[in-house]
Amino acid sequence: MSREADGTMFGTVLIANRGEIGLRVARTCREMGIRTVVVYSSADRDTPLTRFADEAVHIGPPAAKSSYLNIPAIIEAALRTGSEAIHPGYGFLSEDPDFAEICSAHDITFIGPAPEVMARLGDKATARTIMAAAGLPVVEGSESTLDTAAQAKAVADRIGYPVIIKATAGGGGRGMRVVGRPSAFVRAYSEARSHAHAVFGDSRVYVERFVERARHVEVQVVRDRFGNAVHFGTRDCSVQRNNQKLVEETPAPRLPAELVDRMTALAVLGAHAVGYEGACTFEFLLDDAGRFHFMEINCRIQVEHPVTEMVTGTDLVREQIMVAAGRPLSLRQADVVLSGAAVECRINTEDPYRGFRPTPGRLEEFRLPGGPFTRVDSHGAQGAVMTSEYDSLLAKIVVWAPDREQAVARMSRALNELHVTGPGVRTTKPFLQDVLAHPLFKDATHTTGLVEHMLETR
Repeated sequence: MSREADGTMFGTVLIANRGEIGLRVARTCREMGIRTVVVYSSADRDTPLTRFADEAVHIGPPAAKSSYLNIPAIIEAALRTGSEAIHPGYGFLSEDPDFAEICSAHDITFIGPAPEVMARLGDKATARTIMAAAGLPVVEGSESTLDTAAQAKAVADRIGYPVIIKATAGGGGRGMRVVGRPSAFVRAYSEARSHAHAVFGDSRVYVERFVERARHVEVQVVRDRFGNAVHFGTRDCSVQRNNQKLVEETPAPRLPAELVDRMTALAVLGAHAVGYEGACTFEFLLDDAGRFHFMEINCRIQVEHPVTEMVTGTDLVREQIMVAAGRPLSLRQADVVLSGAAVECRINTEDPYRGFRPTPGRLEEFRLPGGPFTRVDSHGAQGAVMTSEYDSLLAKIVVWAPDREQAVARMSRALNELHVTGPGVRTTKPFLQDVLAHPLFKDATHTTGLVEHMLETR
């Protein structure tokens, strides 16, 4: 009988990731008495994560394709270190069904959903069809992928412009093209397919009506193999640029209670519909008429999960690990009580006033905020080098307060305390301060267009 079949907890977990999420997972493992192994590239030889873990294994040069995406090297490291499970974090291999299947073939538990479930949900067009059949509202659009420009344009002409062309293998905001008029559609369709093939190795696309003046609202769900599922309320992730989130908060403000109840209930229903096991996030678009539409499911822990942890007092990574080990959820829906409000700001080494261009370099000064109800997840350190090889996320500042107004004020104070300097290094801090001070954000009447509006009117 396998370890996860009888609910025996893992003795060793390998963390197939880096940076702040790797360190965040390692900390929960330490609290659970689980030995941790981390893999690292040459660029990450001496980091807070490699020093914190019980064992660190070098798997390749800085390039991600030769290290953090090198499946044979990761599996070999897991087998050599006696790791019974692999936690993928987010990004890299976290939503790769082939990786999950390879783990299973080597009797290693992948801390995430089953490969076949991940494959179905990772195909955005298929996920849309499944969720529509389960009763979740979807944006008007094509019922399947579209193989020719003529087919796709016929759908776009029928539903009306603007439309959005999406790569079925896309995710994280990548693989999308917004088309505002019929004359631009064929070219955009061709570009979308070419981009999808180059980035995802899959050129298939589908078409949806583009929801303007939308809010991006998501629901965190965790489900075990015994059919128990709970949601942890809503998060608002509307502050984003090119579909990349900058500020997240929970609960999503200014939502009627009945809408929240319906949205969260449908998210749980969707998790049941596919037999999901583990943590997942249902993402919705909320239009200006107050109607919400299913967008996609993320089959991993989200970057913004700390805000949910702050208002619920639940360690979501711990629940992930428990479920993967074959144990039931430690709580039921009635046990999930949301208290207060939490806000997260992503601190990236980017210059927000030069097109958010990455600014890698050595950190000469690195001082993080503290104070009451302030959490910082970071892999930075004085003297550390932020390399251009990886994502530019340096830290996540998360605050909690009894209400949203106080949480925003606390975040403003925390950002003021943050000091990051180095030759050529810039961060998103000043732009985030502008976001928090913007009237639309302060009133919680902003949409996904806020960042572009701010940049255009600067």
